[in-house]
Amino acid sequence: MAHLPQIRIPATYMRGGTSKGVFFRLQDLPEAAQVAGAARDALLLRVIGSPDPYGKQIDGMGGATSSTSKTVILSKSARPDHDVDYLFGQVAIDKAFVDWSGNCGNLSAAVGSFAIGAGLVDGARIPHNGVAVVRIWQANIGKTIIAHVPVTGGAVQETGAFELDGVTFPAAEVQLEFMDPAAEEEGAGGAMFPTGHVVDDLDVPGLGTLRATMINAGIPTIFVDAQAIGYTGTELQDAINGDPKALAMFESIRAHGAVRMGLIKHVDEAATRQHTPKVAFVAPPSAYVSSSGKQVAAADIDLLVRAMSMGKLHHAMMGTAAVAIGTAAAIPGTLVSLAAGGGERSAVRFGHPSGTLRVGAEATQVDGDWRVAKAIMSRSARVLMEGWVRVPGDAFRGL
Repeated sequence: MAHLPQIRIPATYMRGGTSKGVFFRLQDLPEAAQVAGAARDALLLRVIGSPDPYGKQIDGMGGATSSTSKTVILSKSARPDHDVDYLFGQVAIDKAFVDWSGNCGNLSAAVGSFAIGAGLVDGARIPHNGVAVVRIWQANIGKTIIAHVPVTGGAVQETGAFELDGVTFPAAEVQLEFMDPAAEEEGAGGAMFPTGHVVDDLDVPGLGTLRATMINAGIPTIFVDAQAIGYTGTELQDAINGDPKALAMFESIRAHGAVRMGLIKHVDEAATRQHTPKVAFVAPPSAYVSSSGKQVAAADIDLLVRAMSMGKLHHAMMGTAAVAIGTAAAIPGTLVSLAAGGGERSAVRFGHPSGTLRVGAEATQVDGDWRVAKAIMSRSARVLMEGWVRVPGDAFRGL
């Protein structure tokens, strides 16, 4: 029996915010994987090491968590006033599935840096010293992200003193602007609140009726009150991820919320889009100890938020969910706004399992509909490894 040798593909392993992923230039992928479809999905699954019934992704680049089972494909943009097209693939760990339904806000912080280093940004737009403004087209959701990337000596500056809770070491600050963040989702008509209300009654069999804020901003997100589901909002990962009943409850909320948001037609379809929508629970400020042992004082935050990602409680906060939090906080009457004390605000600082995060957003009401021009937050990013990733030669051929 003939055995095909491994092939090698140029790739870069990067941290962006509190996530890690494998970055590719579209032009470097094998020809069959340069277009969407089964061959591309099979290739990325093999790169990451999925599906893995052991849940460890030992035979791939994945790190066995939703935050580290990610892929990014970038190419020069043909769109006016954009530098690069950014496509994100969330790779399932134990299933043969790549979810293309949403963005990764954390890895968005690394897109500008990678694009500059990979020659995808016009050199005339990169200062020798200063800040490069990289205009990103987020292809999954059809939105613009503006990344402000520090440059020193003509190269991306990665080291610095900016600290981000959930990331061990300081790095250079990258400011991100998520323009017009209300997500244009199928079935939702592009509405920020697809049900037409800032708070709804959501019926979840076996759980009852929950008050919920369902919003399309950054990423489709379902917010519920922590107290209503038996939590305080100060929980860390172990309190939820080791509880099968709790995980099943959150998945049921997610599935029924997705139907109400018009993202799927039946709850059974939720299994085919694990990345979206997200579920988060909120509570008023309260002191707690973060996962690193850091004391978080109630006076230092506006509210508490915990969010689920790919069926598990996230160790910090997804960047796209942070956009949803900031947007919802700016709109009076949402559960997020109420947990933060109500009233108008242009920025919010929330507590998550790893510490705190600040995100800004300003909302206006036009003809009865809420609009947010942009949401702003700071992250950091750096290259961890670059070169080639190797996969068996038969990983995707024939598809």
